Amino acid sequence: MPQTKSTSIPLAEVPATDTEAKRKAGPLALAGAAGIFGSLCCVGPLVAVSLGLGGGVAGTLVAFEPYRPLFIAIALGALGYSGWRIYRRPAAACAPGEVCAVPAVNRIYKVLFWIVTAAVLLLLAAPYYLPLFF
Repeated sequence: MPQTKSTSIPLAEVPATDTEAKRKAGPLALAGAAGIFGSLCCVGPLVAVSLGLGGGVAGTLVAFEPYRPLFIAIALGALGYSGWRIYRRPAAACAPGEVCAVPAVNRIYKVLFWIVTAAVLLLLAAPYYLPLFF
C-alpha cells in the first residue's frame, strides 16, 4: 500500500511565535483592554466598594469618565478589525505551515472573538443596566 502524506499540520508542529497568530490576538487583547478601561468609570467604583476599598478609591475611578468615548471607539474598532481578520481574510493568504492554516486554531480564535465581544459589550453597556440592580 502506498503511503499518503497528510496535509494537516499537528498543533505541536506549529511554531508558537507565528506573526499571524500575533496579528489576530493583538486586536482581541486591545478590544478587551479598551472595554475594561471604557467601563472603569462605571463598574470600577462598584467593584472597589464591593471589595471594601472604600469610597476614596471608588471616587478616583470616576475620573475616567471623560475618556469613556475614546475607549469605546478603540474597543469597537479593535473588535471590527478582529472580526475582519478572523472571518473575512481569505484562506489563500495563509501559507501552509502557518498557524492560520490549522482549522483547530481558527475555531479557537472564533470562540475567543465571540467571548471577548460579549464581555466588551456587557462592560460597555454596564452604565445602562447596573442601575436596575442597585
